[in-house]
Amino acid sequence: MKNIRHIIFLKDVLLLTLSAFGGPQAHLALFQKILVKKRAYISENELIDLNSFCQILPGPASTQTLTAVGYKMGGPWLAFFTLLVWILPACTVMTLAAVGIIYWVDPETLKNVTRFIQPMAVAFVMYAAYRISLMVVKTTTSYIIFVISAVFCFFVHSPAIFPVVLLIGGFATSFQWKEQSIKKRKNPWNIKWANLTLFVCIFIGSAALSKLTKAFLPEYTLPFGLFENFYRNGSLLFGGGDALSAFFYKEFVEFRNLLTPDQLLTGFAFQKTLPGPLFSFSSYVGALAMQRDFGLSGVILGGIIGAVGIFLPGTILIFFLIPIWEKLKQNRVVKASLEGINAASAGVVTATALTLFWPIMNMSKIEATTNITIITGTVAILIFTKIPPPYLILVGLICGLLF
Repeated sequence: MKNIRHIIFLKDVLLLTLSAFGGPQAHLALFQKILVKKRAYISENELIDLNSFCQILPGPASTQTLTAVGYKMGGPWLAFFTLLVWILPACTVMTLAAVGIIYWVDPETLKNVTRFIQPMAVAFVMYAAYRISLMVVKTTTSYIIFVISAVFCFFVHSPAIFPVVLLIGGFATSFQWKEQSIKKRKNPWNIKWANLTLFVCIFIGSAALSKLTKAFLPEYTLPFGLFENFYRNGSLLFGGGDALSAFFYKEFVEFRNLLTPDQLLTGFAFQKTLPGPLFSFSSYVGALAMQRDFGLSGVILGGIIGAVGIFLPGTILIFFLIPIWEKLKQNRVVKASLEGINAASAGVVTATALTLFWPIMNMSKIEATTNITIITGTVAILIFTKIPPPYLILVGLICGLLF
């Protein structure tokens, strides 16, 4: 009977991943509708609690919330299959999109068709910066951290600045732990360290393996380096899928030159038209990054590396932390540090929005005016209306085809 319920649950997860447009907030509403009201897999309070817990972890919040529900229902194996069913459709489509861009679509044609999409993608990042900062920048301290983080990330063109900014931000507000409420612990800690050990070992091991292949097997440097990049980003990224685009722009466009700005923005905009996890964008980036030296099989491998690398760390953390979440959330230092981490993450997204917008100022007067108009209009629509992003992207594509 339990196995049948688990199969029904996985079918519901498949239905969710094929219909969950709109990002984490919209995903949560669908989770509530299907998992709580329709099926009663968990209570509404349990879902909200799990979602709040996943919001404070690095990685994809919606994916981790759904994985945590699977863990609570059936343990690690059901959680694993929940993750697989949730991410597979979107990651497959994003990998195929990269294949299409590389082999089937003329770059000049693609540029013309997507010329309205790219400024819209800049607008999406700007809106994300606005929305995230509105949610997390609420005190003088968080405002200072937000501004400093944005300035540093705008002027320092290295992906190494991201984890540093996040850690410093969290450290800065951790000293305010006395302001957090106290809850007495009823039971002692019972921590199983195997998953945390695995998380750390992969983090260190992937970095070491990347260095070793660069030194001794340079022809295989790229795939191992990509996995290290994605795993590191998945381990340290706060702020969801919109923040992910900021990290990827710095890492793969500015620092490593594996993608062009047009390719990244086109993929980011296209991902907005798909249901499912926003982090499926990593499959597109991984696939395009592998195009130079490894052919079609390498492109597909890059899509797999992107998906595994970005989703794996958050999943391992869920396996480690779910059993001790009730205890961990009572720790006042942990609660206090989140203010600085979230403010720094908002600064990262804001810096990327500025970085993407800045080249427009150097365009011709007509091009600059057109792009600024599209960006301004798109941001206004996102702020003041409830029109879903996929509809905006569709209008942009139609305009590109017509004009």
